[in-house]
Amino acid sequence: MILEDDLKAAVRTIPDYPKPGILFRDITTLLGDARAFRRAVDQLVHPWAGSKIDKVAGIEARGFILGGAVAHQLSAGFVPIRKKGKLPHQTVRMAYALEYGTDEMEIHVDAIAPGERVILVDDLIATGWTAEGAVKLLRQIGAEVCAACFIIDLPDLGGADKLRGMNVPVRTLMQFDGH
Repeated sequence: MILEDDLKAAVRTIPDYPKPGILFRDITTLLGDARAFRRAVDQLVHPWAGSKIDKVAGIEARGFILGGAVAHQLSAGFVPIRKKGKLPHQTVRMAYALEYGTDEMEIHVDAIAPGERVILVDDLIATGWTAEGAVKLLRQIGAEVCAACFIIDLPDLGGADKLRGMNVPVRTLMQFDGH
């Protein structure tokens, strides 16, 4: 696929980060390339262009960058999903699994009205624990999660399949083998 190859070329791979054996897929190079960034956002938006999407929810922090651009293209509102303690108004919180332990994310309690159609956006789906927690959090406040979008999928780690098992369609623009 020409588009996937072009976008993949814009992603920098950093070996042994954050620990030995990990190949970190760094999208900051893609974000810094105006053409690649535009193409990635256009491709994330494409399946929902012309659809009624009320909000785009982005997971801290790269999901804010991508989610804001996707929301703009869809004429939808943007909702940040943040780590606990970062939002100033009343929140709803959800614990989610990490490789070694748990963490918590939160959303403003009034960020999404019951029944609003929402797309979840982040840069990468790996194990899916964070995205699964975000979907549960969105559903807890009444959102209809229409899809989850990511630039990169690491299919060997099963995160996209985890979301599909929750009846959330998943859109990714490229895959990398391994972790």
